Amino acid sequence: MLTETIIEGKTPPPAGAAADWTIPQHWERFTAEDHRVWDTLFARQQELLQERAVSDFFKGLDVLHLSRPGIPELDELNERLFARTGWTIVSVPGLVPDDIFFEHLSKRRFPAGNFIRAADSLDYIEQPDVFHDVFGHVPMLAQHDVADFMQAMGAEGLAAMRAGALHRLARLYWYSVEFGLAREDGETRIYGAGLLSSFGESHFSLESDVPRRPFNIPEVLRTRYRSDAFQHGYFVIPSFDALLKLLTDANLAALYEELEGLPDLNIDRSDG
Repeated sequence: MLTETIIEGKTPPPAGAAADWTIPQHWERFTAEDHRVWDTLFARQQELLQERAVSDFFKGLDVLHLSRPGIPELDELNERLFARTGWTIVSVPGLVPDDIFFEHLSKRRFPAGNFIRAADSLDYIEQPDVFHDVFGHVPMLAQHDVADFMQAMGAEGLAAMRAGALHRLARLYWYSVEFGLAREDGETRIYGAGLLSSFGESHFSLESDVPRRPFNIPEVLRTRYRSDAFQHGYFVIPSFDALLKLLTDANLAALYEELEGLPDLNIDRSDG
């Protein structure tokens, strides 16, 4: 998950991590309590998301129904996910530098934090853990248009860093991959990983009176977001193939230049 904090230059990996910040999962080191937390969160969100999440989430969810309960073993998970869309999940110690993150995405690899929240922190964790990263992202990565969109976001993220426009690309990522809503069968449903993995905001995103605006890339690039609280509004896509086309058709480099000097917007106020 991105924030609007840009990591400048090269940050060396922590001890024990490879140059790309990956580490062995060491699944056997997760405790029985860790696995119970995963199972509790999984069961709770799976029930909650009925009638709230897009149908593609449930179609992709079966990649997480593995041969044993608890936190997925990535080798087994990756065998199933790679067969679907050519993506794999790699373990990392926590948040990684932006250049490392986007490089992984551009190569169809998603970094997952190799830890899980404590049992007394089920509803909130400051850094994305394995539940957010795997439960939230993997089912959607099993959908082909989303898988291609994520790889394109990786390439665009690297380009935005070179252009000094990462703060704008981060907003595009935030309002789609993490906190995106979609229209399906005449209803608004959840597809963003930050919503799929959040008990509280999965309610709030659909049931509150905050704005839910049509997804428009120039507007999204100008719109601030919250990383410390529920969003003040959301953007809604018509479909995943439409989202992919919006990105592939957009000239983001030109948009960055056009938007230079324009004020940022707040999604809950049209005046910015």
